[in-house]
Amino acid sequence: MADQYDDTPSEGVPPASVKKTRKSTGKMTDEQKAQLTKHMTKMGKAGMSATEMKSHRMKMMVRVRKGMTIQKAHNDIKKGSK
Repeated sequence: MADQYDDTPSEGVPPASVKKTRKSTGKMTDEQKAQLTKHMTKMGKAGMSATEMKSHRMKMMVRVRKGMTIQKAHNDIKKGSK
């Protein structure tokens, strides 16, 4: 009877050694918000229109929430627009 309650994981559960690539929290930290604000200021000075700025900011926020850095998120957006 004791065997049915042992601590072995079931077969469908992945092992704990599987590396997670992204941390998805759904919220941005204050540091990430500050970095994004700085990035958007730079994009505004580069000549983006208000509509482009809003679109770019939303795309950046999605990627940052998934765990990307500002630079990686920006490069990912640039790569997708070509």
